Amino acid sequence: MRARWLAVVVGVLLAAGVTVPAQAANILSNPGFESGSLSGWSCSGGSVVSSPTRSGGFALNGAVTSSDYAQCSQTVSVQPNTAYTLSGWVRGSYVYLGVTGGSSTWTPSAASFTQLSLSFTTGASQTSAQIYVHGWYGQPAYQADDFSLDGPGGTPGAPTAPGTPTVTSATNSAISLSWSAATGTVTGYRVYEDASVVQTVTGTTATIRGLAACSSHSYSVAAYNSVGESARSAATSGTTGGCTSTGLAKHALIGYVHASFANGSGYVRMADVPDQWDIIDLAFGEPTSVTSGDIRFNRCPASECPNVESDAEFIAAIRAKQAAGKKVLISIGGANGQVQLTTTAARDAFVSSVSAIIDRYGLDGLDIDFEGHSLYLNAGDTDFRNPTTPVIVNLISALKTLKAKYGSGFVLTMAPETFFVQVGYQFYGGAGGGDNRTGSYLPIIHALRDSLTVLHVQDYNSGPVMGLDNQYHNMGGADFHIAMTDMVKAGFPVANTGQTFPGLRDDQIGIGLPAAVSAGNGYTAPAAVHQALDCLVKGQNCGGYSLRGGASPGFRGLMTWSINWDHYYNWEFQNNHAPYLDALP
Repeated sequence: MRARWLAVVVGVLLAAGVTVPAQAANILSNPGFESGSLSGWSCSGGSVVSSPTRSGGFALNGAVTSSDYAQCSQTVSVQPNTAYTLSGWVRGSYVYLGVTGGSSTWTPSAASFTQLSLSFTTGASQTSAQIYVHGWYGQPAYQADDFSLDGPGGTPGAPTAPGTPTVTSATNSAISLSWSAATGTVTGYRVYEDASVVQTVTGTTATIRGLAACSSHSYSVAAYNSVGESARSAATSGTTGGCTSTGLAKHALIGYVHASFANGSGYVRMADVPDQWDIIDLAFGEPTSVTSGDIRFNRCPASECPNVESDAEFIAAIRAKQAAGKKVLISIGGANGQVQLTTTAARDAFVSSVSAIIDRYGLDGLDIDFEGHSLYLNAGDTDFRNPTTPVIVNLISALKTLKAKYGSGFVLTMAPETFFVQVGYQFYGGAGGGDNRTGSYLPIIHALRDSLTVLHVQDYNSGPVMGLDNQYHNMGGADFHIAMTDMVKAGFPVANTGQTFPGLRDDQIGIGLPAAVSAGNGYTAPAAVHQALDCLVKGQNCGGYSLRGGASPGFRGLMTWSINWDHYYNWEFQNNHAPYLDALP
């Protein structure tokens, strides 16, 4: 029966055009580390130990830290369109085995050596594959032994992948990199930005010149020789200098004022917004219909807001705020303002109508507060760097057009919910298998990262979210704000895509909070907010969490919904947090 079943499986694979090796063979070099060294492997934080081992006299020990998950990898030559099976024995917490750019598997906890295995098929023109094992940030050291990659070898002689590059310096127009050398015969190295080679060198350093000021870039490196090219290293990101100052306070207090409606918190006149608020978002500009792109800002009528000021008084108060160094923005969307730019006509209407609002009131910029079903990803749209879904593509185009129209001083902020950003670590909408909205802000943030002033994710009205420690975090305490903000700073792998979202500069990052218990779910007491900021800004008082992105001394500040609710609660948010922000270095 078993022989008959195997024959059927082989027949199916052959019919699909997949090569099945007549006899499996382990094509890894030094698979059990019995050389007593890391020969054949490229490791960060790895060493060979004599105990514990699964078999033989040696095994790999991965010394994980809070900033390095101790990856060891090996690049081998393979044959195109061929089936392979990878396995290895691991011991420890959160240990991963995988193929770069392909499938992976992991164990959350293995007190003794446990086998991990997976199968994959090479691409039609693939001649090399990089396999890896690693732990996870902040976990104890892991051990690994007895790896096997079963399948036919390719043309021998290609070098292994070099180490992950690090940014050694940056100017207004250049970024310098260095990396550890590949093993094997190496002719040189190719530096990639996305899929393009931007420089070829013979050594292990490179300087990429001619870059735009205040621009972000992501680089990986591959080694090559006459036989072929290695797999690429992991990517690293860097930003050039020369960012134009928008005149914001280093650590800002940001709040929304209910300019177009009233609720139980009451109406606050623009002139009555205290000077502690550095960015004031006018809530909200809303579309005439979901797909029109035609945004209108209608001020609260006197029948709803009896103390509303006249347009002239409103504009005069905006000018007074701006004269005092404050920024006043129009916020588009909100919980009720669904905006879907499904066509280029809607995109153009968005640009025209938003420009009209900005010009009429003399505003400093724009806040994107798209919620609900405004953003989503079509099935198969899995590359956040090159999205294809019209509502995403058209919004990116519209925002770039507005930025170009108003210039470097234009303030652009975004207030997504965690569902649209951090949840992309576990689920990405375009990859299928769940809600197509998960992570859908990521391509927009990435495309606008060089124009983005502040991203203040709403750390409220959220379910539990998995952080970079692979633990679920719940809103309402310091831990949630630390973990969610660290994801934005450090960057993270985007689920089921094989790509990593690069982190933002710390001066682009804020935290969104409810002003009071009535303003939204997830209210956080001031002491817990300050604990989170102690951790994020100073690297202190982090509790049990280890920062993957490091401390953020330039952390931009706190956003709240809303100024009106804070006024209703006797300025609790402002009075607790403005002095704290002002006291930060």
